[in-house]
Amino acid sequence: MGYYIAPRFLDKLAVHITKNFLKLPGIRVPIILGIHGRKGEGKSFQCELVFEKMGIEVTHISGGELESPDAGDPARLIRLRYRETAELIKVRGKMCVLMINDLDAGAGRFDEGTQYTVNTQLVNATLMNIADNPTDVQLPGSYDSTPLHRVPIIVTGNDFSTLYAPLIRDGRMDKFYWEPDRDDKVGIVEGIFEPDGLSRRQIEQLVDTFVNQSIDFFSALRSRIYDEQIRNFVHEIGFERVSLRVVNSLEGPPEFKKPDFSLSHLIESGNLMVGEQKRVENSQLVDEYNRLNRGRNYQAAPPAVTPISQPLTNGITQPTTTNGFQKKDVSNTHLSLETQEQIRQLLAQGYKISIEHVDERRFRMGSWQTCVNSHIDAETDAISNLESSLAEYSGEYVRLVGIDPKAKRRVVETIIQRPNGKS
Repeated sequence: MGYYIAPRFLDKLAVHITKNFLKLPGIRVPIILGIHGRKGEGKSFQCELVFEKMGIEVTHISGGELESPDAGDPARLIRLRYRETAELIKVRGKMCVLMINDLDAGAGRFDEGTQYTVNTQLVNATLMNIADNPTDVQLPGSYDSTPLHRVPIIVTGNDFSTLYAPLIRDGRMDKFYWEPDRDDKVGIVEGIFEPDGLSRRQIEQLVDTFVNQSIDFFSALRSRIYDEQIRNFVHEIGFERVSLRVVNSLEGPPEFKKPDFSLSHLIESGNLMVGEQKRVENSQLVDEYNRLNRGRNYQAAPPAVTPISQPLTNGITQPTTTNGFQKKDVSNTHLSLETQEQIRQLLAQGYKISIEHVDERRFRMGSWQTCVNSHIDAETDAISNLESSLAEYSGEYVRLVGIDPKAKRRVVETIIQRPNGKS
């Protein structure tokens, strides 16, 4: 099967890799090439085709290997495989590269709920160190003064904005956004369906019919065409005998005749796949369940913790609790008057408001999570967000946090709701 290599892709990789094996006077060459773009556009596969065409050996690291229960293991793995690849260049006398797939999935931070672990920090620091000193990469606990050969590093990902900004700055990482145009798509899809006898015009019509689909869609479409024959095979053999017939069978692997790869059949199957995609996008059952739960399981804020602001020696107010009777809230909100008053006092002193929640299990570990993505500095926004959080996390602890934006520290942490309204 003759696969298509996009000329832009081939040119970018060939220039980056070759440049790292040349000694250019007075030129600082980035050792990392970051290839990013939307999912399913064949970034990794195009890399493999380029490596095969150029006769390059590859050492692979998956984004899933960049986390470990033991701190430091992923960083050590990167250093070890970098050194192994440098040794391959020396021994084989040919170009070799280190490739890290899905770097953003392993080392990126997508939102405030994503944990930023020690390993994430060490992975970023290690890649930055290699980019700055590509010939001096040491393993922990040992030192070898012999300079290493430069090893070009190719990383792929979908969204590099989630990565540590100093790592992706110019000079350390050269960026290449991969978005195949129509000619690239036609060429790649033509390579996918090359054994099936489709003409160039039919390939173009197929691509134009599903113009918004990624490259992986067409590969999955070709695989789906075989489903009919496999279904007939399963029914013919019987569900009870499929395992014996397919795995370690003395009869050998089953043979199938060539399926119907007519353009009309491909478009029909493709429309079924698009329909399944839309069902996933439109289902949004989680939102529906959350709306139902807000209406049925809402627990009002308990009266157990009533914050009263008292001045401390440093001028910062600190809430205390009282076992006195909580006043009835005369407003239309679900918050007590005392809670609303505390919000006003915090905002009046120039502090900002944050809201956090945690379930009973994580409460014992102190692993609170933020309900809103930004610090609130308006009273109406604070009350509205707090009401929504109380409703959404009715079965959890919810606390109000006051933050001093100048000192960048917390001045108040008050629990205003406990699971199931318990005090």
